[in-house]
Amino acid sequence: MNQGILLSAPHMSGNEQNYIQEAFDANWIAPMGNNVIEFERQIKHYTGAAAVCATSSGTASIHLALRLLEVGRGDMVFCSSFTFTASANPIKYLGADVTFIDSEPETWNMSPQALERALADAKKDHRLPKAVIVVHLYGQSAKMDELVKVCESYGVPMIEDAAESLGSTYKGQQTGTFGDFGIFSFNGNKIITTSGGGALVAKDPEMIKKAMFLSTQAKEEALHYQHETIGYNYRMSNVLAGIGRAQMEVLDDRITARQDNFRFYSEKWEHLQEVNMMPEFPNSISNHWLSTILLDTEKIGMTPYDVMEKMQEHNIETRVLWKPLHMQPVFAITPFYEHITGEEAVCERLFREGLCLPSSSNLTEAELEYVSVALEGIIKKNK
Repeated sequence: MNQGILLSAPHMSGNEQNYIQEAFDANWIAPMGNNVIEFERQIKHYTGAAAVCATSSGTASIHLALRLLEVGRGDMVFCSSFTFTASANPIKYLGADVTFIDSEPETWNMSPQALERALADAKKDHRLPKAVIVVHLYGQSAKMDELVKVCESYGVPMIEDAAESLGSTYKGQQTGTFGDFGIFSFNGNKIITTSGGGALVAKDPEMIKKAMFLSTQAKEEALHYQHETIGYNYRMSNVLAGIGRAQMEVLDDRITARQDNFRFYSEKWEHLQEVNMMPEFPNSISNHWLSTILLDTEKIGMTPYDVMEKMQEHNIETRVLWKPLHMQPVFAITPFYEHITGEEAVCERLFREGLCLPSSSNLTEAELEYVSVALEGIIKKNK
């Protein structure tokens, strides 16, 4: 293991170069071209979304969704706290305010109870949010029945941040397709990658037409360059979309491999009371983008940071779970609703106890065995 075992490495199929060459042969290198069209068609077919716009990043997709919902300065948006900062940054791009919502313990995703309280308070203050951003963390679907019901009861649109959950389902339906908008990420560490890129999906195809317009600098139909609103340079490159086409062809294989990783770890550590795998929620299927665990830090006498350092000595990359956004300095003095009022926030406990494990879809059984033996050895040695 001299080269080291990475957390989540890209895994090419071998067919990517053919589609890249197709873009070069056609001389369609910039945004638009057959690869973009075909990649969007693949995503639409796979997810069952009404319409798709391939973008430069998942973050750009969130920004577009908020813009299409006419979020602006002084508006409010609710967002999961237990997530990467890219879920919330676009809210601030538009000058809006954010309220963060805690996780619940069964999925680690947005708490329907906390969301209900937050919306009830917002209604009393005559300041309902323009949108709620629900994140599907580490590939695990949130409790969509409850969350959709709450949002609909207050008439608030939902954006699903499915950056980590492409291919995951809730009651047989693909994540990213429950809300008014859904976003996916194809960053280098995701379950499939285009190097950098994302996609926006929507229930209303007209919204995707508007997204395509805004993502190409909002250029009006005219013989000259005519601009009547502010747009963005957010369209995916035809070259990168070629990588995406080949990656979509092996998506199911990549999901199976990561699910197998999760099962391998679960079986290996079943006897360890100090280690608990991320729960699997009934009626949902996780792509297990990352296999994650909670450590009994009192029993082992170590923090996740200590374990991470020890694993690095074995050339194994691990990472602590997301630091909740309401704890981040950039979002200081931001409203936050706990899962249960007066109790420790679920997401704060997860951050304190959690660790992400190597989860690449090209891990060998020998590498998985090496990781499992190393972690168990570290825990037992320190006890």
